[in-house]
Amino acid sequence: MWPQSQYSHTNTHYQNNATKTNEHQNQQNLKTLGMTSAISMAGPKPIDIEKTNELKESLVPFGVFESEAEMHHRMEVLGSLHRLVRQWIRDESLRKNMPLSVAETVGGNIYTFGSYRLGVHHRGADIDALCVAPRHIDRTDYFQSFYELLKTQPQVKDLRAVEDAFVPVIKMNFDGIEIDLLFARLALKEIPDSFDLRDDMLLKNLDQKCVRSLNGCRVTDEILRLVPNINNFRLTLRAIKLWAKRHGIYSNTLGYLGGVSWAMLVARTCQLYPNALPATLVHKFFLVFSQWKWPQPVLLKQPDTVNLGFPVWDPRVNVSDRFHLMPIITPAYPQQNSTFNVSASTRTVIMEEFRLGLAITDEIMLGKCTWERLFEAPNFFSRYKHFIVLLASSASPVDQLQWCGLIESRIRHLITTLERNQHITIAHVNPECYNSVPLNTNNGQPLAMPPGALLPTDPAPEIKKNELGEVIANHCSMWFIGLVFEKTNVNVDLTYDISSFTKAVHYQAENTSMLREGMSIEARHVRRKQLHQYLSPSLLKRERTVSGAKRRPAEPAPPGAAPSKRLRKISDSSADEVSVLSYNEDSNSSNMYEVNLQNGVAPAQQTAEPSEQARNKTDKPIQPTEHPSTSNSIAFVECSVDFCIGRQRMDEMRSQNI
Repeated sequence: MWPQSQYSHTNTHYQNNATKTNEHQNQQNLKTLGMTSAISMAGPKPIDIEKTNELKESLVPFGVFESEAEMHHRMEVLGSLHRLVRQWIRDESLRKNMPLSVAETVGGNIYTFGSYRLGVHHRGADIDALCVAPRHIDRTDYFQSFYELLKTQPQVKDLRAVEDAFVPVIKMNFDGIEIDLLFARLALKEIPDSFDLRDDMLLKNLDQKCVRSLNGCRVTDEILRLVPNINNFRLTLRAIKLWAKRHGIYSNTLGYLGGVSWAMLVARTCQLYPNALPATLVHKFFLVFSQWKWPQPVLLKQPDTVNLGFPVWDPRVNVSDRFHLMPIITPAYPQQNSTFNVSASTRTVIMEEFRLGLAITDEIMLGKCTWERLFEAPNFFSRYKHFIVLLASSASPVDQLQWCGLIESRIRHLITTLERNQHITIAHVNPECYNSVPLNTNNGQPLAMPPGALLPTDPAPEIKKNELGEVIANHCSMWFIGLVFEKTNVNVDLTYDISSFTKAVHYQAENTSMLREGMSIEARHVRRKQLHQYLSPSLLKRERTVSGAKRRPAEPAPPGAAPSKRLRKISDSSADEVSVLSYNEDSNSSNMYEVNLQNGVAPAQQTAEPSEQARNKTDKPIQPTEHPSTSNSIAFVECSVDFCIGRQRMDEMRSQNI
């Protein structure tokens, strides 16, 4: 087995060496960490030590620290996986007529990155890993022969390959540990055990997918190299990641920030306050980034001047890079923006959470409240009066896992489309995917359970068909998107937006041969008072009892700022009246739009323009039924909404250069 220090983040040798290295770096470069000099070189005071101890204690109940037994189990799993990789590369080399003496020495290795490599993984967290192979092993071998080898392993469950992804990956549960395993082939005859991936010249003559796969390890190692104190960085990052997850802004896929982005923001804070302890760093984190002048990029160091022909983030050259809203640039070549998915709505949500975090940590540092308040989860469902509910259904658990992954990867595109609607100022997606009870246990209606709750046992798990021979979906998951409308009386037609989204999902599912009978995607407009139809009583009770931090009044505009419309925070309630008008050939009212993907076509009456018949049909709102109809329909939303924050807030922020 390889040296323990390669994967362990708690062994004394590693910590001592890292501490010595970073102390030396701190002494040499205290005033030049990152792109600018440090804001403060002040060391900790007794109150900072006290607050840091309190912070660490407050994190314990949330399971952010792993026990020694769990840590050793992870190392054993990685050891088994490492041996499998070595065995596979050896056997594949022999199959390609390589002499046995050479096949025994070509090597191959497993490298970790992400939260595990940074040393901030929590209990039950997955492991991001990279399989590095010599030049005679290609990606086709990885997704064929290695995948088949994994199938034969009794410890491996939930094995699935995503070969066509932007970064190809094999996902699995290996002896109880979730692992995402990437692949990279280097242009080398052999891969030594202690091989360092930081050399930029290793990327020469590699394809884009290999470079992307290697970038995870290279970025993680570079972040650790650029922080002045690794232990302070780790505890601070644990706190910030927990806060982000509790406040629903931790998801790169859905347009928020992912793990590497949060790590770089914390690393930048550590550079600006190199001698501060974690309690102070958490406070300064909110101070710095609640006032950051986006889209000014966050950089941990001067970009490398390496020129191997790979595209790098550079708004001076790439026009598309100029439209990125919250650029956070990775420190390893080729530099990329890790927040490419951030939209106007998600940036607004993130910035408000930064502001609220600053208000809370101000009070914590003054002794007016404890750290527990920072980690209180706000009530998403009380923020808005209108929601779009996306429902993904399929016939089997295996299909549902793949189906949900595909839909989740496309939701950010729907958010961007909704933001373009002139009547929508905020489209706030809750990153939590809620699993429903089996549909056949609730009269075919979805009912979300709290995350992590045990779902009722399905009394009839076998796949069933209706009288037309169509597979009946029994598994359902849902996402909720909170909507804020402008204060204006208009008809809002979301038919085209929804149909474009469902068609895109359908198109991608067909192209990747994922589409199965029984798969469907559905979008419904739901008022807050209708949420009980979709959320279980236990989930609603939890949402009502978990109170978020009190919203601090908006700061007054600085002198000389351009006048703007009166704003309301996204957490405020409105006195709006929203009715759902719909039209279909049967004249049945509905507040839902559905596309059944096993048919693959949208209803014939889907049009971008509302019909005159629908406009003239009635002047009164049509009240929704107890359970929304499942008939295909075109939905119009008539709005009189007292919310103004999205585009107006963006204009105000631009005028203030925030």
